[in-house]
Amino acid sequence: MTTPAFEDLCRDLARQVESAIEGYLAHGRMPERLKESMLYSLRAGGKRLRPITVLLACRACGGDDMVAIPAAAAIEMVHTYSLIHDDLPAMDDDDLRRGKPTNHKVFGEGMAILAGDALLTSAFEVIAQHVRKDRQVRLLVTELAHAAGVDGMIAGQAADLLGEFTGGNLETVEYIHTHKTAMMFYGAARMGGICADADATRMDLLGDFGLKVGLAFQMIDDILDVTAGTEQMGKATGKDSQAGKITYPAVVGIEQTRRNADRLLNEALETLAPLGAAADPLCELAQLMGRRKN
Repeated sequence: MTTPAFEDLCRDLARQVESAIEGYLAHGRMPERLKESMLYSLRAGGKRLRPITVLLACRACGGDDMVAIPAAAAIEMVHTYSLIHDDLPAMDDDDLRRGKPTNHKVFGEGMAILAGDALLTSAFEVIAQHVRKDRQVRLLVTELAHAAGVDGMIAGQAADLLGEFTGGNLETVEYIHTHKTAMMFYGAARMGGICADADATRMDLLGDFGLKVGLAFQMIDDILDVTAGTEQMGKATGKDSQAGKITYPAVVGIEQTRRNADRLLNEALETLAPLGAAADPLCELAQLMGRRKN
């Protein structure tokens, strides 16, 4: 079980990441409306689970938060870009995100696309400019591109679109959610390890943890889309079924999806055992994700 102290820690880490992003964007000489669009989605709230994963993975390997802040900020910028684009009419066509109108509803589709593009490209600039070790820069850029690109999130999003109204099967849903969601947690955990100069063994443990936690996170998200209301989630629910999406509940049912998520979370905790007490905060993060209600 997580403690109030751990939840306070997560809020503090989230604030550090948010402050860093604001600072990085403050110096960009861009049209004001573009900056407003970018900051609108960045300031819309969110749990900041991916950047917190970066920071706690770095700590688990003996690293320093300040070294990992640019990487944590970068992955949150990439995640935010993906949400802006995911909400567009050509994708999921959502009007609400985190209880607020989606970016394109406020700024128009064109500006929303550009804001997402700007966040994506700026993320790599943040790593290049604010990570001091050249070796870490190279590894972080590679890791983030791998997690977010054609071997990761983009591949999953493409498969998600292509699978609409096809019915799908377990193999397909696992491919979609492993790539669309879990790969970003895989990347986040490994980016934290890179910031701590972790060895290959620890990097493998972190990656395995990230994949398992990320896949469980998406399973729970699928369940909440069926069982939770719009007010609770801060976005429209029940849309997966309406859009013909391939989800775990649609393929194996809600109860089996819950069991699968619990199993993956337990396996994720076991994966971190060799790291000892230093990984306890990461374990608490996994437990927090497993209990989420929105």
